[in-house]
Amino acid sequence: MMKLALIGDPVEHSASPSLQRGFLEEAAIDGDYLVIRVPSGDGGRTIRRLREDGFTGCNVTYPLKEEAFDACEALTEEARRAQAVNTIFFGRQTLGTITDGIGARTAIEALLDEPVALKRIGVLGYGATARAILAELHDTDAYTFVWGRDSDRVRAACHLFEARPWPPENPPEIVVSTLPPEVRLPEELIGQLRAADLVMDANYGPRAVLGRQLGREVLSGDAMLEAQARASFDFWLAHLDRVANN
Repeated sequence: MMKLALIGDPVEHSASPSLQRGFLEEAAIDGDYLVIRVPSGDGGRTIRRLREDGFTGCNVTYPLKEEAFDACEALTEEARRAQAVNTIFFGRQTLGTITDGIGARTAIEALLDEPVALKRIGVLGYGATARAILAELHDTDAYTFVWGRDSDRVRAACHLFEARPWPPENPPEIVVSTLPPEVRLPEELIGQLRAADLVMDANYGPRAVLGRQLGREVLSGDAMLEAQARASFDFWLAHLDRVANN
């Protein structure tokens, strides 16, 4: 049986259970996907308990992605670059990766119906999700820009991923917001986002409220979530196959 879980806080709103249970059914795999509310500070302890309880793997959401990074014994290159983990496989070692970047890129390319290479893409934020997206976009030759209130963290993200600080003139045409739903943006940025060709909110469902603040259409993160969930499921299957063949 494939035992999977989602940990984080909040988790009650998450669409991951329905997606992952659908993937299990599609693959004709006997398994289940549980949702476990885990507050900040309890991530490492919970991950160790899931391993001891025989779970195959887990997804990790806010605010535990950095805690999950620290709890893993082995990491993929994607996780190392983002310094965060949203997907764990319990094999010989506790192996962590992050699929937020590929989820965002897949969603954007589906909307554009073309690759992101050479596109000008802005990322709002510099947390775990933003870093994963910046790393993925760097690898696909997009031109990236970072906005955030903390100039030191903006500079650090730009240095890591060869991005640029948000330009006061000629802002990017495509924007992905990784900011929390309740954030209030400065008026100058709101005006720039209203003029962008495409704005996507990494939040999804009822938490995708950025469009109300901007007064324009904003694509929710539903497509991004589905793509990153699929990447997580494929990651678990690939490593299960390796274990079975060794």
